[in-house]
Amino acid sequence: MQSVNNKGLVEELEKLLERLRIPQEFAASLTGGSFEESRMLKNVEACEWLTGAIRCLEVPNLDPSYVNMRAVREKRAELEKLKTTFVRRASEFLRNYFSSLVDFMISDKSYFSQRGQLKRPDHADLRYKCRTYARLLQHLKSLDKSCLGPLRKAYCHSLNLLLRREAREFANELRASTKAPKNPAVWLEGANNAGQNGSSADTSTVSDAYSKMLTIFIPLLVDESSFFAHFMCFEVPALVPAGAPNVNKHISGGNEPDDDLSLMDPDGNDLKPDNTSVELGTLNDALQELLDGIQEDFYAVVDWAYKIDPLRCISMHGITERYLSGQKADAAGFVRKLLDDLESRISVQFSRFIDEACHQIERNERNVRQTGILAYIPRFAVLASRMEQYIQGQSRDLIDKAYTKLVSTMFTTLEKIAQSDTKTADIVLIENYAAFQNSLYDLANVVPTLAKFYHQASESYEQACTRHISSLIYLQFERLFQFARKVDELTYTIAAEEIPFQLGLSKTDLRRVLKSSLSGIDKSIGTMYRRLQKTLTSDELFPSLWDKCKKEFLDKYEGFVQMVARVYGNEPIMPVAEMKETLASF
Repeated sequence: MQSVNNKGLVEELEKLLERLRIPQEFAASLTGGSFEESRMLKNVEACEWLTGAIRCLEVPNLDPSYVNMRAVREKRAELEKLKTTFVRRASEFLRNYFSSLVDFMISDKSYFSQRGQLKRPDHADLRYKCRTYARLLQHLKSLDKSCLGPLRKAYCHSLNLLLRREAREFANELRASTKAPKNPAVWLEGANNAGQNGSSADTSTVSDAYSKMLTIFIPLLVDESSFFAHFMCFEVPALVPAGAPNVNKHISGGNEPDDDLSLMDPDGNDLKPDNTSVELGTLNDALQELLDGIQEDFYAVVDWAYKIDPLRCISMHGITERYLSGQKADAAGFVRKLLDDLESRISVQFSRFIDEACHQIERNERNVRQTGILAYIPRFAVLASRMEQYIQGQSRDLIDKAYTKLVSTMFTTLEKIAQSDTKTADIVLIENYAAFQNSLYDLANVVPTLAKFYHQASESYEQACTRHISSLIYLQFERLFQFARKVDELTYTIAAEEIPFQLGLSKTDLRRVLKSSLSGIDKSIGTMYRRLQKTLTSDELFPSLWDKCKKEFLDKYEGFVQMVARVYGNEPIMPVAEMKETLASF
Protein backbone atom coordinates (compact mmCIF):
# COMPACT_ATOMS: atom_id res chain seq x y z
CA MET A 1 0.00 0.00 0.00
CA GLN A 2 2.87 2.34 0.91
CA SER A 3 4.58 1.63 -2.37
CA VAL A 4 1.39 2.42 -4.28
CA ASN A 5 1.06 5.75 -2.47
CA ASN A 6 4.71 6.57 -3.07
CA LYS A 7 4.29 5.80 -6.73
CA GLY A 8 1.20 8.04 -6.97
CA LEU A 9 2.99 10.86 -5.15
CA VAL A 10 5.97 10.63 -7.49
CA GLU A 11 3.66 10.81 -10.52
CA GLU A 12 1.90 13.92 -9.14
CA LEU A 13 5.22 15.58 -8.39
CA GLU A 14 6.48 14.80 -11.87
CA LYS A 15 3.34 16.37 -13.38
CA LEU A 16 3.77 19.46 -11.22
CA LEU A 17 7.47 19.72 -12.05
CA GLU A 18 6.61 19.48 -15.73
CA ARG A 19 4.29 22.43 -15.32
CA LEU A 20 7.01 24.36 -13.53
CA ARG A 21 9.64 23.70 -16.15
CA ILE A 22 10.46 26.51 -18.62
CA PRO A 23 11.80 25.19 -21.94
CA GLN A 24 15.09 26.88 -22.77
CA GLU A 25 14.14 27.71 -26.38
CA PHE A 26 10.94 29.47 -25.28
CA ALA A 27 12.72 31.39 -22.55
CA ALA A 28 15.28 32.56 -25.09
CA SER A 29 12.55 33.74 -27.49
CA LEU A 30 10.63 35.52 -24.76
CA THR A 31 13.57 37.35 -23.22
CA GLY A 32 15.89 38.15 -26.08
CA GLY A 33 14.79 36.59 -29.35
CA SER A 34 14.52 38.48 -32.63
CA PHE A 35 11.19 39.72 -34.03
CA GLU A 36 12.26 39.29 -37.64
CA GLU A 37 9.69 37.73 -39.93
CA SER A 38 11.64 34.46 -40.09
CA ARG A 39 11.43 34.14 -36.30
CA MET A 40 7.72 34.90 -35.94
CA LEU A 41 6.66 31.24 -35.86
CA LYS A 42 9.04 30.63 -32.92
CA ASN A 43 7.76 33.75 -31.15
CA VAL A 44 4.15 32.70 -31.62
CA GLU A 45 4.93 29.22 -30.28
CA ALA A 46 6.63 30.80 -27.26
CA CYS A 47 3.58 33.02 -26.68
CA GLU A 48 1.24 30.06 -26.91
CA TRP A 49 3.38 28.13 -24.44
CA LEU A 50 3.57 31.11 -22.04
CA THR A 51 -0.19 31.65 -22.15
CA GLY A 52 -0.77 27.96 -21.50
CA ALA A 53 1.83 27.83 -18.70
CA ILE A 54 0.23 30.76 -16.88
CA ARG A 55 -3.21 29.18 -17.18
CA CYS A 56 -1.88 25.83 -15.91
CA LEU A 57 -0.87 27.50 -12.64
CA GLU A 58 -4.34 28.92 -12.07
CA VAL A 59 -7.47 27.34 -10.60
CA PRO A 60 -9.29 25.30 -11.89
CA ASN A 61 -6.42 24.03 -14.06
CA LEU A 62 -4.29 23.53 -10.93
CA ASP A 63 -5.41 21.73 -7.78
CA PRO A 64 -6.18 24.40 -5.14
CA SER A 65 -3.92 22.61 -2.67
CA TYR A 66 -0.92 23.43 -4.87
CA VAL A 67 -1.69 27.10 -5.46
CA ASN A 68 0.07 28.44 -2.38
CA MET A 69 3.09 26.17 -2.60
CA ARG A 70 6.30 28.21 -2.60
CA ALA A 71 7.60 26.60 -5.78
CA VAL A 72 4.31 27.38 -7.56
CA ARG A 73 4.30 30.98 -6.34
CA GLU A 74 7.88 31.51 -7.42
CA LYS A 75 7.27 29.93 -10.81
CA ARG A 76 4.14 32.07 -11.31
CA ALA A 77 6.19 35.18 -10.53
CA GLU A 78 8.85 34.05 -12.97
CA LEU A 79 6.24 33.55 -15.69
CA GLU A 80 4.78 37.00 -14.98
CA LYS A 81 8.24 38.48 -15.33
CA LEU A 82 8.66 36.66 -18.65
CA LYS A 83 5.30 37.98 -19.79
CA THR A 84 6.13 41.57 -18.79
CA THR A 85 9.51 41.39 -20.50
CA PHE A 86 8.10 39.92 -23.69
CA VAL A 87 5.16 42.36 -23.88
CA ARG A 88 7.53 45.30 -23.38
CA ARG A 89 9.97 44.08 -26.02
CA ALA A 90 7.28 43.20 -28.54
CA SER A 91 5.46 46.51 -28.03
CA GLU A 92 8.63 48.51 -28.51
CA PHE A 93 9.45 46.55 -31.66
CA LEU A 94 5.97 47.02 -33.16
CA ARG A 95 5.93 50.76 -32.45
CA ASN A 96 9.25 51.17 -34.21
CA TYR A 97 8.17 48.81 -36.98
CA PHE A 98 5.00 50.79 -37.79
CA SER A 99 6.99 54.02 -37.84
CA SER A 100 9.75 52.61 -40.07
CA LEU A 101 7.26 51.17 -42.57
CA VAL A 102 5.54 54.53 -43.02
CA ASP A 103 8.78 56.51 -43.02
CA PHE A 104 10.07 54.34 -45.84
CA MET A 105 6.92 54.93 -47.92
CA ILE A 106 6.85 58.68 -47.25
CA SER A 107 10.49 59.05 -48.29
CA ASP A 108 9.69 57.60 -51.73
CA LYS A 109 8.19 60.46 -53.80
CA SER A 110 7.17 58.09 -56.59
CA TYR A 111 4.63 56.58 -54.22
CA PHE A 112 2.51 59.77 -54.27
CA SER A 113 0.65 61.76 -56.92
CA GLN A 114 2.96 64.08 -58.83
CA ARG A 115 2.66 66.73 -61.51
CA GLY A 116 0.86 65.15 -64.44
CA GLN A 117 0.23 61.86 -62.65
CA LEU A 118 -2.57 60.97 -60.23
CA LYS A 119 -1.52 58.05 -58.06
CA ARG A 120 -4.09 55.78 -56.43
CA PRO A 121 -2.86 54.87 -52.92
CA ASP A 122 -1.85 51.21 -52.66
CA HIS A 123 -1.54 49.78 -49.16
CA ALA A 124 -1.40 46.11 -50.15
CA ASP A 125 2.29 45.72 -49.32
CA LEU A 126 1.91 47.70 -46.09
CA ARG A 127 -0.94 45.48 -44.93
CA TYR A 128 0.90 42.33 -45.96
CA LYS A 129 3.85 43.32 -43.78
CA CYS A 130 1.55 44.23 -40.90
CA ARG A 131 -0.33 40.93 -41.15
CA THR A 132 2.96 39.16 -40.42
CA TYR A 133 2.48 40.35 -36.84
CA ALA A 134 -1.30 39.88 -36.59
CA ARG A 135 -1.01 36.66 -34.53
CA LEU A 136 1.59 38.30 -32.34
CA LEU A 137 -0.87 41.11 -31.57
CA GLN A 138 -3.57 38.60 -30.71
CA HIS A 139 -1.23 36.91 -28.24
CA LEU A 140 -0.19 40.25 -26.78
CA LYS A 141 -3.86 41.02 -26.20
CA SER A 142 -4.25 37.66 -24.48
CA LEU A 143 -1.15 38.23 -22.32
CA ASP A 144 -1.75 41.90 -21.45
CA LYS A 145 -4.70 43.73 -22.99
CA SER A 146 -3.49 47.08 -21.64
CA CYS A 147 -0.54 47.05 -24.05
CA LEU A 148 -2.90 47.48 -27.02
CA GLY A 149 -3.68 51.14 -26.23
CA PRO A 150 -0.15 52.47 -26.85
CA LEU A 151 0.27 50.16 -29.86
CA ARG A 152 -2.95 51.41 -31.41
CA LYS A 153 -1.85 55.01 -30.85
CA ALA A 154 1.51 54.35 -32.48
CA TYR A 155 -0.13 52.69 -35.50
CA CYS A 156 -2.66 55.52 -35.83
CA HIS A 157 0.01 58.21 -35.62
CA SER A 158 2.20 56.59 -38.27
CA LEU A 159 -0.57 55.75 -40.72
CA ASN A 160 -2.21 59.14 -40.24
CA LEU A 161 0.94 60.79 -41.60
CA LEU A 162 0.82 58.54 -44.66
CA LEU A 163 -2.90 59.00 -45.36
CA ARG A 164 -2.76 62.77 -45.01
CA ARG A 165 0.24 62.98 -47.33
CA GLU A 166 -1.55 60.77 -49.89
CA ALA A 167 -4.74 62.83 -49.70
CA ARG A 168 -2.89 66.16 -49.89
CA GLU A 169 -0.79 65.20 -52.92
CA PHE A 170 -3.77 63.60 -54.65
CA ALA A 171 -6.05 66.61 -54.03
CA ASN A 172 -3.38 69.07 -55.18
CA GLU A 173 -2.72 67.21 -58.42
CA LEU A 174 -6.45 66.64 -58.94
CA ARG A 175 -7.09 70.39 -58.88
CA ALA A 176 -4.02 71.19 -60.96
CA SER A 177 -4.89 68.66 -63.69
CA THR A 178 -8.59 69.54 -63.95
CA LYS A 179 -9.42 71.83 -66.87
CA ALA A 180 -12.04 74.31 -65.75
CA PRO A 181 -13.14 77.86 -66.72
CA LYS A 182 -10.87 80.50 -65.22
CA ASN A 183 -13.65 83.04 -64.74
CA PRO A 184 -16.51 82.05 -62.42
CA ALA A 185 -20.05 82.28 -63.79
CA VAL A 186 -22.05 85.43 -62.97
CA TRP A 187 -25.72 84.54 -62.74
CA LEU A 188 -27.91 87.39 -61.55
CA GLU A 189 -25.98 90.63 -62.05
CA GLY A 190 -23.71 92.41 -64.52
CA ALA A 191 -24.31 93.28 -68.17
CA ASN A 192 -27.41 91.91 -69.83
CA ASN A 193 -25.72 88.90 -71.37
CA ALA A 194 -22.89 88.38 -68.88
CA GLY A 195 -24.81 85.80 -66.93
CA GLN A 196 -25.71 83.96 -70.08
CA ASN A 197 -22.11 83.77 -71.26
CA GLY A 198 -20.79 82.85 -67.83
CA SER A 199 -23.31 80.08 -67.40
CA SER A 200 -22.60 78.39 -70.73
CA ALA A 201 -19.13 77.12 -69.75
CA ASP A 202 -18.93 73.40 -69.03
CA THR A 203 -17.85 72.82 -65.43
CA SER A 204 -18.64 69.11 -65.21
CA THR A 205 -14.94 68.38 -64.73
CA VAL A 206 -15.17 70.07 -61.34
CA SER A 207 -17.78 67.73 -59.87
CA ASP A 208 -16.06 64.82 -61.65
CA ALA A 209 -12.89 65.70 -59.75
CA TYR A 210 -14.77 65.68 -56.44
CA SER A 211 -16.36 62.36 -57.36
CA LYS A 212 -12.92 60.94 -58.15
CA MET A 213 -11.64 62.09 -54.76
CA LEU A 214 -14.45 60.21 -53.04
CA THR A 215 -14.19 57.20 -55.34
CA ILE A 216 -10.51 56.78 -54.47
CA PHE A 217 -10.44 57.72 -50.81
CA ILE A 218 -13.77 56.78 -49.22
CA PRO A 219 -13.34 53.04 -49.98
CA LEU A 220 -9.70 53.36 -48.91
CA LEU A 221 -10.66 54.93 -45.58
CA VAL A 222 -13.37 52.33 -44.97
CA ASP A 223 -10.87 49.63 -45.86
CA GLU A 224 -8.25 51.12 -43.54
CA SER A 225 -10.82 51.39 -40.75
CA SER A 226 -11.81 47.75 -41.22
CA PHE A 227 -8.19 46.56 -41.37
CA PHE A 228 -7.28 48.59 -38.29
CA ALA A 229 -10.24 47.20 -36.33
CA HIS A 230 -9.33 43.59 -36.99
CA PHE A 231 -5.54 43.96 -36.99
CA MET A 232 -5.65 45.74 -33.65
CA CYS A 233 -7.99 43.12 -32.17
CA PHE A 234 -11.17 45.18 -31.66
CA GLU A 235 -14.19 42.98 -30.96
CA VAL A 236 -16.55 44.75 -33.36
CA PRO A 237 -18.57 43.80 -36.46
CA ALA A 238 -17.26 44.12 -39.99
CA LEU A 239 -17.10 47.74 -41.08
CA VAL A 240 -18.41 47.10 -44.60
CA PRO A 241 -22.19 46.64 -44.35
CA ALA A 242 -24.15 44.03 -46.26
CA GLY A 243 -25.86 45.49 -49.31
CA ALA A 244 -23.54 48.49 -49.49
CA PRO A 245 -23.45 50.28 -52.87
CA ASN A 246 -21.15 49.11 -55.63
CA VAL A 247 -18.59 51.74 -54.76
CA ASN A 248 -17.59 49.66 -51.75
CA LYS A 249 -17.90 46.16 -53.15
CA HIS A 250 -14.27 45.80 -54.06
CA ILE A 251 -13.37 46.34 -50.43
CA SER A 252 -15.30 43.47 -48.95
CA GLY A 253 -14.96 41.09 -51.81
CA GLY A 254 -18.65 41.26 -52.61
CA ASN A 255 -21.73 42.09 -50.60
CA GLU A 256 -24.14 39.24 -51.10
CA PRO A 257 -27.44 39.44 -49.19
CA ASP A 258 -26.43 36.50 -46.99
CA ASP A 259 -23.13 38.05 -45.83
CA ASP A 260 -22.63 37.03 -42.18
CA LEU A 261 -21.97 40.13 -40.13
CA SER A 262 -22.76 38.66 -36.70
CA LEU A 263 -20.38 39.75 -33.97
CA MET A 264 -17.77 37.25 -32.77
CA ASP A 265 -14.97 37.23 -30.24
CA PRO A 266 -11.45 36.03 -31.18
CA ASP A 267 -12.41 32.44 -30.32
CA GLY A 268 -15.31 32.47 -32.76
CA ASN A 269 -18.09 32.81 -30.18
CA ASP A 270 -21.04 35.11 -30.82
CA LEU A 271 -20.89 38.42 -28.98
CA LYS A 272 -23.97 40.21 -27.72
CA PRO A 273 -24.41 43.88 -28.69
CA ASP A 274 -23.91 44.98 -25.07
CA ASN A 275 -20.42 43.48 -25.14
CA THR A 276 -19.42 45.53 -28.18
CA SER A 277 -20.76 49.00 -27.34
CA VAL A 278 -17.68 49.99 -25.32
CA GLU A 279 -15.33 48.48 -27.91
CA LEU A 280 -17.11 50.33 -30.70
CA GLY A 281 -16.72 53.62 -28.86
CA THR A 282 -13.02 52.93 -28.29
CA LEU A 283 -12.64 52.00 -31.95
CA ASN A 284 -14.26 55.22 -33.18
CA ASP A 285 -12.00 57.25 -30.88
CA ALA A 286 -9.01 55.44 -32.38
CA LEU A 287 -10.30 55.98 -35.93
CA GLN A 288 -10.48 59.69 -35.15
CA GLU A 289 -6.74 59.59 -34.44
CA LEU A 290 -6.09 57.40 -37.48
CA LEU A 291 -7.89 59.60 -40.01
CA ASP A 292 -8.11 63.05 -38.43
CA GLY A 293 -6.83 65.86 -40.64
CA ILE A 294 -7.57 64.13 -43.93
CA GLN A 295 -10.91 65.99 -44.06
CA GLU A 296 -9.06 69.23 -44.79
CA ASP A 297 -8.08 67.99 -48.24
CA PHE A 298 -11.68 67.02 -49.01
CA TYR A 299 -12.79 70.48 -47.87
CA ALA A 300 -10.15 72.04 -50.13
CA VAL A 301 -11.62 70.25 -53.16
CA VAL A 302 -15.16 71.35 -52.21
CA ASP A 303 -14.08 74.99 -51.76
CA TRP A 304 -12.14 74.92 -55.03
CA ALA A 305 -15.15 73.54 -56.92
CA TYR A 306 -17.43 76.14 -55.33
CA LYS A 307 -15.23 79.01 -56.53
CA ILE A 308 -15.32 77.73 -60.11
CA ASP A 309 -19.05 77.01 -60.24
CA PRO A 310 -21.23 77.30 -57.12
CA LEU A 311 -23.95 75.26 -58.83
CA ARG A 312 -21.66 72.24 -58.77
CA CYS A 313 -22.49 72.08 -55.07
CA ILE A 314 -25.72 70.43 -56.22
CA SER A 315 -23.86 67.61 -57.98
CA MET A 316 -21.41 67.22 -55.10
CA HIS A 317 -24.28 67.07 -52.60
CA GLY A 318 -25.88 64.22 -54.54
CA ILE A 319 -22.57 62.37 -54.88
CA THR A 320 -21.92 62.67 -51.14
CA GLU A 321 -25.45 61.51 -50.32
CA ARG A 322 -24.91 58.39 -52.42
CA TYR A 323 -21.81 57.46 -50.45
CA LEU A 324 -23.53 58.27 -47.15
CA SER A 325 -26.36 55.87 -47.91
CA GLY A 326 -23.80 53.05 -48.10
CA GLN A 327 -22.40 53.60 -44.62
CA LYS A 328 -23.82 51.97 -41.50
CA ALA A 329 -24.54 54.43 -38.70
CA ASP A 330 -22.46 52.45 -36.18
CA ALA A 331 -19.59 51.34 -38.42
CA ALA A 332 -16.52 53.12 -39.81
CA GLY A 333 -17.64 56.02 -37.62
CA PHE A 334 -15.09 58.57 -38.80
CA VAL A 335 -15.84 57.92 -42.48
CA ARG A 336 -19.54 58.53 -41.93
CA LYS A 337 -18.76 61.67 -39.92
CA LEU A 338 -16.47 62.84 -42.73
CA LEU A 339 -19.26 62.38 -45.28
CA ASP A 340 -21.74 64.13 -42.97
CA ASP A 341 -19.35 67.06 -42.57
CA LEU A 342 -18.75 67.20 -46.32
CA GLU A 343 -22.48 67.27 -47.00
CA SER A 344 -22.90 70.06 -44.43
CA ARG A 345 -20.02 72.06 -45.90
CA ILE A 346 -21.44 71.71 -49.41
CA SER A 347 -24.87 72.83 -48.15
CA VAL A 348 -23.32 75.82 -46.38
CA GLN A 349 -21.39 76.83 -49.49
CA PHE A 350 -24.50 76.50 -51.65
CA SER A 351 -26.52 78.55 -49.14
CA ARG A 352 -23.79 81.17 -49.31
CA PHE A 353 -24.21 81.31 -53.10
CA ILE A 354 -27.99 81.65 -52.75
CA ASP A 355 -27.56 84.44 -50.17
CA GLU A 356 -25.19 86.29 -52.50
CA ALA A 357 -27.63 85.83 -55.38
CA CYS A 358 -30.40 87.30 -53.23
CA HIS A 359 -28.19 90.30 -52.43
CA GLN A 360 -27.57 90.76 -56.16
CA ILE A 361 -31.33 90.81 -56.73
CA GLU A 362 -31.92 93.26 -53.89
CA ARG A 363 -29.35 95.67 -55.35
CA ASN A 364 -31.88 96.37 -58.12
CA GLU A 365 -33.91 98.39 -55.60
CA ARG A 366 -31.27 101.12 -55.71
CA ASN A 367 -31.91 101.76 -59.40
CA VAL A 368 -34.90 104.09 -59.32
CA ARG A 369 -37.55 104.40 -62.04
CA GLN A 370 -36.81 101.06 -63.68
CA THR A 371 -39.03 100.03 -66.56
CA GLY A 372 -39.30 96.95 -68.69
CA ILE A 373 -38.29 93.44 -67.68
CA LEU A 374 -35.79 93.34 -64.84
CA ALA A 375 -32.59 91.50 -65.77
CA TYR A 376 -32.81 88.92 -63.00
CA ILE A 377 -36.18 87.57 -64.20
CA PRO A 378 -34.98 85.79 -67.38
CA ARG A 379 -31.63 84.98 -65.76
CA PHE A 380 -33.36 83.08 -63.00
CA ALA A 381 -34.91 80.79 -65.62
CA VAL A 382 -31.43 80.01 -66.97
CA LEU A 383 -30.17 79.46 -63.43
CA ALA A 384 -33.08 77.15 -62.55
CA SER A 385 -32.59 75.12 -65.75
CA ARG A 386 -28.94 74.56 -64.89
CA MET A 387 -29.77 73.66 -61.29
CA GLU A 388 -32.23 71.03 -62.47
CA GLN A 389 -29.55 69.49 -64.70
CA TYR A 390 -27.23 69.04 -61.73
CA ILE A 391 -29.65 67.31 -59.37
CA GLN A 392 -28.50 63.89 -58.16
CA GLY A 393 -29.97 61.62 -55.49
CA GLN A 394 -31.44 63.45 -52.50
CA SER A 395 -30.60 67.00 -53.63
CA ARG A 396 -34.23 67.92 -54.38
CA ASP A 397 -34.86 69.42 -50.95
CA LEU A 398 -31.68 71.52 -51.18
CA ILE A 399 -32.81 72.95 -54.54
CA ASP A 400 -36.40 73.58 -53.47
CA LYS A 401 -35.23 75.61 -50.48
CA ALA A 402 -32.99 77.62 -52.80
CA TYR A 403 -35.89 78.26 -55.20
CA THR A 404 -38.09 79.41 -52.33
CA LYS A 405 -35.52 81.90 -51.07
CA LEU A 406 -34.57 83.21 -54.51
CA VAL A 407 -38.08 83.65 -55.90
CA SER A 408 -39.41 85.16 -52.67
CA THR A 409 -36.60 87.73 -52.86
CA MET A 410 -37.30 88.32 -56.57
CA PHE A 411 -41.00 88.98 -56.00
CA THR A 412 -40.41 91.18 -52.93
CA THR A 413 -37.82 93.25 -54.80
CA LEU A 414 -40.09 93.52 -57.84
CA GLU A 415 -42.95 94.87 -55.71
CA LYS A 416 -40.64 97.45 -54.08
CA ILE A 417 -39.30 98.59 -57.45
CA ALA A 418 -42.83 98.88 -58.82
CA GLN A 419 -44.00 100.99 -55.87
CA SER A 420 -41.19 103.50 -56.42
CA ASP A 421 -43.33 105.10 -59.17
CA THR A 422 -47.09 104.72 -58.76
CA LYS A 423 -47.73 105.80 -62.37
CA THR A 424 -45.91 102.80 -63.82
CA ALA A 425 -46.27 100.37 -60.89
CA ASP A 426 -48.80 98.06 -62.51
CA ILE A 427 -47.01 98.05 -65.86
CA VAL A 428 -43.74 96.97 -64.18
CA LEU A 429 -45.59 94.19 -62.37
CA ILE A 430 -47.49 93.07 -65.48
CA GLU A 431 -44.43 92.83 -67.68
CA ASN A 432 -42.21 91.13 -65.11
CA TYR A 433 -44.75 88.62 -63.83
CA ALA A 434 -45.56 87.75 -67.45
CA ALA A 435 -41.85 87.32 -68.22
CA PHE A 436 -41.47 85.07 -65.16
CA GLN A 437 -44.31 82.85 -66.35
CA ASN A 438 -43.08 82.71 -69.94
CA SER A 439 -39.51 81.82 -68.99
CA LEU A 440 -40.48 79.18 -66.41
CA TYR A 441 -43.43 77.55 -68.17
CA ASP A 442 -41.65 74.30 -69.06
CA LEU A 443 -39.90 73.92 -65.71
CA ALA A 444 -43.06 74.72 -63.75
CA ASN A 445 -44.73 71.74 -65.42
CA VAL A 446 -42.21 69.33 -63.88
CA VAL A 447 -41.00 71.05 -60.68
CA PRO A 448 -43.74 71.42 -58.02
CA THR A 449 -41.98 74.21 -56.12
CA LEU A 450 -41.63 76.30 -59.28
CA ALA A 451 -45.24 75.49 -60.18
CA LYS A 452 -46.30 77.06 -56.87
CA PHE A 453 -44.46 80.29 -57.70
CA TYR A 454 -45.72 80.17 -61.29
CA HIS A 455 -49.30 80.25 -59.98
CA GLN A 456 -48.40 83.02 -57.53
CA ALA A 457 -46.98 85.08 -60.41
CA SER A 458 -50.10 84.35 -62.44
CA GLU A 459 -52.36 85.68 -59.68
CA SER A 460 -50.23 88.80 -59.21
CA TYR A 461 -50.22 89.33 -62.98
CA GLU A 462 -54.02 89.16 -63.17
CA GLN A 463 -54.41 91.57 -60.24
CA ALA A 464 -52.03 94.08 -61.82
CA CYS A 465 -53.84 93.75 -65.17
CA THR A 466 -57.20 94.38 -63.54
CA ARG A 467 -55.93 97.49 -61.74
CA HIS A 468 -54.21 98.93 -64.81
CA ILE A 469 -57.10 98.28 -67.18
CA SER A 470 -59.60 99.73 -64.71
CA SER A 471 -57.49 102.87 -64.37
CA LEU A 472 -57.32 103.24 -68.19
CA ILE A 473 -61.07 102.83 -68.56
CA TYR A 474 -61.90 105.28 -65.78
CA LEU A 475 -59.36 107.77 -67.12
CA GLN A 476 -61.06 107.78 -70.54
CA PHE A 477 -64.69 107.38 -69.42
CA GLU A 478 -64.56 108.95 -66.00
CA ARG A 479 -67.85 110.95 -66.26
CA LEU A 480 -69.79 107.95 -67.56
CA PHE A 481 -68.85 105.54 -64.78
CA GLN A 482 -68.78 108.20 -62.07
CA PHE A 483 -72.43 108.89 -62.90
CA ALA A 484 -73.15 105.16 -62.66
CA ARG A 485 -71.42 104.93 -59.27
CA LYS A 486 -73.53 107.79 -57.84
CA VAL A 487 -76.70 106.07 -59.00
CA ASP A 488 -75.60 102.76 -57.50
CA GLU A 489 -74.86 104.41 -54.16
CA LEU A 490 -78.36 105.96 -54.02
CA THR A 491 -80.12 102.68 -54.78
CA TYR A 492 -79.28 101.58 -51.22
CA THR A 493 -81.17 104.52 -49.68
CA ILE A 494 -84.04 105.51 -52.02
CA ALA A 495 -86.31 103.88 -54.58
CA ALA A 496 -85.08 103.66 -58.18
CA GLU A 497 -87.92 105.80 -59.55
CA GLU A 498 -86.92 108.70 -57.27
CA ILE A 499 -83.30 108.84 -58.45
CA PRO A 500 -84.00 110.87 -61.68
CA PHE A 501 -85.31 113.65 -59.42
CA GLN A 502 -82.06 113.92 -57.42
CA LEU A 503 -79.66 116.82 -57.98
CA GLY A 504 -77.16 116.02 -60.72
CA LEU A 505 -78.85 112.70 -61.63
CA SER A 506 -81.78 113.89 -63.73
CA LYS A 507 -82.49 112.62 -67.22
CA THR A 508 -81.02 115.85 -68.55
CA ASP A 509 -77.82 115.16 -66.61
CA LEU A 510 -77.78 111.62 -68.02
CA ARG A 511 -78.14 112.87 -71.61
CA ARG A 512 -75.32 115.37 -71.03
CA VAL A 513 -73.03 112.59 -69.74
CA LEU A 514 -73.92 110.27 -72.61
CA LYS A 515 -73.23 112.97 -75.15
CA SER A 516 -69.85 113.91 -73.71
CA SER A 517 -68.75 110.29 -73.28
CA LEU A 518 -70.20 108.47 -76.29
CA SER A 519 -70.57 111.04 -79.06
CA GLY A 520 -67.00 110.45 -80.22
CA ILE A 521 -66.75 106.83 -79.06
CA ASP A 522 -64.41 105.75 -81.88
CA LYS A 523 -61.97 108.49 -80.96
CA SER A 524 -62.21 107.71 -77.23
CA ILE A 525 -61.55 104.00 -77.75
CA GLY A 526 -58.67 104.85 -80.09
CA THR A 527 -57.18 107.10 -77.42
CA MET A 528 -57.49 104.29 -74.85
CA TYR A 529 -55.87 101.87 -77.35
CA ARG A 530 -52.88 104.14 -77.93
CA ARG A 531 -52.48 104.93 -74.24
CA LEU A 532 -52.27 101.22 -73.37
CA GLN A 533 -49.87 100.59 -76.23
CA LYS A 534 -47.64 103.46 -75.13
CA THR A 535 -47.38 102.33 -71.51
CA LEU A 536 -46.05 98.87 -72.43
CA THR A 537 -42.41 98.25 -73.27
CA SER A 538 -43.22 94.73 -74.44
CA ASP A 539 -45.22 94.51 -77.68
CA GLU A 540 -45.92 90.83 -77.05
CA LEU A 541 -48.20 91.60 -74.11
CA PHE A 542 -50.30 94.22 -75.87
CA PRO A 543 -52.78 91.96 -77.78
CA SER A 544 -53.81 89.99 -74.70
CA LEU A 545 -54.01 93.11 -72.53
CA TRP A 546 -56.08 94.97 -75.12
CA ASP A 547 -58.48 92.03 -75.31
CA LYS A 548 -58.81 92.14 -71.51
CA CYS A 549 -59.37 95.89 -71.69
CA LYS A 550 -62.14 95.58 -74.32
CA LYS A 551 -63.86 92.81 -72.35
CA GLU A 552 -63.64 94.77 -69.09
CA PHE A 553 -65.00 97.94 -70.75
CA LEU A 554 -67.82 96.03 -72.44
CA ASP A 555 -68.82 94.40 -69.13
CA LYS A 556 -68.89 97.78 -67.40
CA TYR A 557 -70.81 99.37 -70.27
CA GLU A 558 -73.35 96.55 -70.24
CA GLY A 559 -73.86 97.17 -66.52
CA PHE A 560 -74.32 100.88 -67.25
CA VAL A 561 -76.97 100.16 -69.92
CA GLN A 562 -78.85 97.89 -67.50
CA MET A 563 -78.75 100.63 -64.85
CA VAL A 564 -80.17 103.19 -67.31
CA ALA A 565 -83.00 100.83 -68.28
CA ARG A 566 -83.79 100.13 -64.61
CA VAL A 567 -83.69 103.75 -63.39
CA TYR A 568 -84.40 105.94 -66.44
CA GLY A 569 -86.81 103.74 -68.36
CA ASN A 570 -86.69 104.05 -72.14
CA GLU A 571 -84.05 106.77 -72.21
CA PRO A 572 -82.14 106.27 -75.53
CA ILE A 573 -78.57 104.92 -75.25
CA MET A 574 -76.10 103.19 -77.57
CA PRO A 575 -76.93 99.43 -77.51
CA VAL A 576 -74.40 96.94 -76.13
CA ALA A 577 -74.25 95.09 -79.47
CA GLU A 578 -73.30 98.28 -81.29
CA MET A 579 -70.62 99.03 -78.69
CA LYS A 580 -69.30 95.49 -79.15
CA GLU A 581 -69.00 96.03 -82.92
CA THR A 582 -67.19 99.31 -82.35
CA LEU A 583 -64.68 97.64 -80.02
CA ALA A 584 -64.16 94.78 -82.47
CA SER A 585 -62.83 97.22 -85.06
CA PHE A 586 -59.82 97.96 -82.84
